[in-house]
Amino acid sequence: MKSLGHHILVEMYGCDPSVLNNIELIETEMKNAAVEANATVVDSSFHMFSPYGVSGVVVIAESHLAIHTWPEYGYAAVDLFTCGDDVDPWIAYRYLEKIFKAQYASTVEMKRGQMDAVVKGKEMRKNEIKELIGEVVQ
Repeated sequence: MKSLGHHILVEMYGCDPSVLNNIELIETEMKNAAVEANATVVDSSFHMFSPYGVSGVVVIAESHLAIHTWPEYGYAAVDLFTCGDDVDPWIAYRYLEKIFKAQYASTVEMKRGQMDAVVKGKEMRKNEIKELIGEVVQ
């Protein structure tokens, strides 16, 4: 099925707690994962919680990679959303799984913007889209 994007929700268990509590390492490796997946990094924002845990996002031209960690449980929730055919979120997943030293991981992939529905929705809003972008919409 053709879609605009791929969204992988990742649950990583049994991760190295010291890695999950290292904001600098996590930000660097999340950016590296994006580059490995052939994405274009636009920006990033990460926050260290007290007493432990990190949340952050790497904004890519093709969407985003996000993470929330619970070092006290050895757990990380990772969100990998990419658009287009040039970026492979599974490459980012495999890269991060190694970095976090996950003992077990589970994933759910969702196709975002399924083209049959996108085309139907575009047709239903043809005039508003035309007005918004100032172009002839076919």
